Amino acid sequence: MKSPISSVIFVIFLFFLVSSAHPGMKKQHYPCKNLVFYFHDVIYNGKNANNATAAIVGAPQWGNLTILADKFHFGNIAVFDDPITLDNNFHSTPVGRAQGMYMYDTKNTFTAWLAFSFVFNSTEHKGTINFIGADPIMVKSRDISVVGGTGDFFMHRGIATIMTDSYEGDVYFRLRVDIKFYECW
Repeated sequence: MKSPISSVIFVIFLFFLVSSAHPGMKKQHYPCKNLVFYFHDVIYNGKNANNATAAIVGAPQWGNLTILADKFHFGNIAVFDDPITLDNNFHSTPVGRAQGMYMYDTKNTFTAWLAFSFVFNSTEHKGTINFIGADPIMVKSRDISVVGGTGDFFMHRGIATIMTDSYEGDVYFRLRVDIKFYECW
């Protein structure tokens, strides 16, 4: 006759055996935290040095560093230090900074690749949230990865849904960022 402990161990073993044999079966996940922010990007265009929060640091041979290149901005690389706000008003009090880079990486449509951090040092949040991923700009709502964080967001991971909330030509755009953390420490 088997002991109750060996029966429990056998059941646990079967559970792991069955669950690993069906990797397509997904466990339902729910966010442990949800935040929404806006960041405002003002690209330097040769005339707006006092207001610019982003600058083109790399351009294709046919481009320059003050105007985004023709042909879907392909080859442009920009760095930014943008204000983050809780609403879509550019003049709202910033709660942090979005710092990083984006590069336009497709020749036949507007697509960028993003790598940036939200940097917070306020009474509400301290630390960083780090993002990386492709941004098919013409898609209304798109997802990029939240790959980690520091401080209040230590080791957080999840998905950020970004949407272009507003833009003015090639000089200004505002993104709405809906962050869903699925791993919170």
